[in-house]
Amino acid sequence: MQPPRFIKVFSIGVVFTVISAYTPAPQSGTGLSKIHLPYAKAGLTKQQAAAHLLNRFSFGATPGELDAVVSMGLENWLQQQLQANLPDEEVNKRLATGYDALAMTNAQIVNTYVRPDQALQIGVAKGLIRRDSIKVAANTADYRNIIRTLMDSANLKPVNELHRQLINQKVIRAAYSNNQLQEVLTDFWFNHFNVSLTKNQSQQYALTYERDAIRPNVLGHFSSLLEATAKHPAMLEYLDNASSVSNDNNVTNPRLNAQLQKRLEKRADQLMEEGQTQQQARLMKQIAAQKKNEGLNENYAREIMELHTMGVDGGYTQKDVTEVARALTGWTLYPNSEFGAGSAQRKILERIGMNTLLQRGFVIQGDFLYRADKHDQQEKNILGHVFPAGGGYEEGMRVIELLSSHPSTAGFICKKLATRFVSDTPSADMVKKMTAAFIKSKGDIRQVLITMVEQVDFWKPANAHEKVKSPFELTVSAIRATHADVQDPFQVFNWCARMGQRFYYYQAPTGFPDNAAFWINTGSLLNRMNFGLAFATQKIPGIKMNWAQLNNNHEPESVEQALTVFSEILLPERNQEENIKRLLPLVKDVRIGAKIAAAADKAAPVTGGEMKMAEERPLKKQERKALAKNSKQPLQIPYTAGTNSPIAQVAGIIIGSPEFQRK
Repeated sequence: MQPPRFIKVFSIGVVFTVISAYTPAPQSGTGLSKIHLPYAKAGLTKQQAAAHLLNRFSFGATPGELDAVVSMGLENWLQQQLQANLPDEEVNKRLATGYDALAMTNAQIVNTYVRPDQALQIGVAKGLIRRDSIKVAANTADYRNIIRTLMDSANLKPVNELHRQLINQKVIRAAYSNNQLQEVLTDFWFNHFNVSLTKNQSQQYALTYERDAIRPNVLGHFSSLLEATAKHPAMLEYLDNASSVSNDNNVTNPRLNAQLQKRLEKRADQLMEEGQTQQQARLMKQIAAQKKNEGLNENYAREIMELHTMGVDGGYTQKDVTEVARALTGWTLYPNSEFGAGSAQRKILERIGMNTLLQRGFVIQGDFLYRADKHDQQEKNILGHVFPAGGGYEEGMRVIELLSSHPSTAGFICKKLATRFVSDTPSADMVKKMTAAFIKSKGDIRQVLITMVEQVDFWKPANAHEKVKSPFELTVSAIRATHADVQDPFQVFNWCARMGQRFYYYQAPTGFPDNAAFWINTGSLLNRMNFGLAFATQKIPGIKMNWAQLNNNHEPESVEQALTVFSEILLPERNQEENIKRLLPLVKDVRIGAKIAAAADKAAPVTGGEMKMAEERPLKKQERKALAKNSKQPLQIPYTAGTNSPIAQVAGIIIGSPEFQRK
């Protein structure tokens, strides 16, 4: 069966046509200590295989890296990447200044990086602002200045600064880390266990979620990854398990809850009588009112089965979802906040005391808190397994183990890995072999990846450049391919957002889809070409590269030769002939940048994958002169001078071309 091909055609101006084709692939494997890569059986040379390995297990080769991998041996390079312990001096150097949040605990972050509404709460609690003045301030033009002054007084920072650090460190690690496979998998697993900065309750925890729950576990056992994400505050808040409590609480212990309710209400009244702020009293009443609304929440239980483990067709029922939700009641986060309801709850726990809490069955592990008083203690039946009454915390741990080791989970996870690393439509045989390795190794992710690369299918030429880069992969691969110096990583994020991937902000728990159809359409192709030109001509602030250095300071004699030379540099071990033929008319067009930018700005729904530009302005005199020159004439502008040199434009067109979009 022929692999599907995605063909997009768009025309700009007179005769400007780019045809891009995208193709698919499959996989399977063995052993751990020794790795055998059967690329020769697939008809690849060692150089071609090294290029393929770098395309899939890194964010793209850097200049000279392909030869280095061939020299050290592909198997040795892969073993090195599977260990993920290479020194990362360049990353550390770039993160040394301006990234204080990277070393903070969750408690430090939530009490430092806050939203404006939280800043107001803190200001009231610290007596820096009166509650009755907040509404007045909110209606003034000077509201932002009031918030800024308040934050400075309380030593607070805006939560957007936390987001900036999270985004920037991702770009820096992906572009400059020596442990490339770890970064590729961090991107993959974060997307798999997605949380979003769009949800207020979880946004302050996203940085430590990636740092503590995802990155350290990407090459370990799947069960460890599942447990780490399940217990992290970001996931507990994002999918609402933090507020999920037993529906039987009010039934099994109505007197205790009624007493607690009365005690909280009484305490609120006392605060009012003692002249405490209305804010404190209001918080106590909020906690009391919350008790009336607590109950079972199935959001996380549903997603842990459908998205994180077994898959939508994994063989579970709605009854299983409800039972899993019951088993995970009481799984919440330790309240670290020094203000608001979290502060009140933390003080209650501290007053009870650690020893008493442990005696009552509570479990505290870092920022994770198991509340025995909120857990459904009744018997449960999950996927045919009986969970006796009174299982407590261990009941939830047993659920994690059951789901992580389930055969449906093995198949679902392996297909997703094969889709990421091989093809949008991986072969059933390869997924079957990877699944067997998953089950045999008890979910060892390293072993599954080794199994994958030991299959001939992984190396088949038809699959070699089938996968389409996401905008993040595209931007980072361009940085790596050119040895670019990124001083302002947030500009990379801005371009990714423009091309359709606002990473860390994807609202759905599914994460971004991993297929070409999601990323490729006429508008996105135009934006990708636009990015290539902006990047290469150094029009993106804070990103610089040296084109002369990439070609050993040898200047091509014509744009035609430049296209050949830089195609080899930016697209090593590819069949260049068709791509060069396709791009040659573009590199001769001195107005290509303006045309692409205009078309991208005017991009609208179209049919047949075609887009035409609106009326063009007349050519300027210097443009007419340049257009009249033969493309084989010597280049008039040294490519070390200026951002609009012919060399930069040629390189930009290559980076924006369909061939560079594939990995």
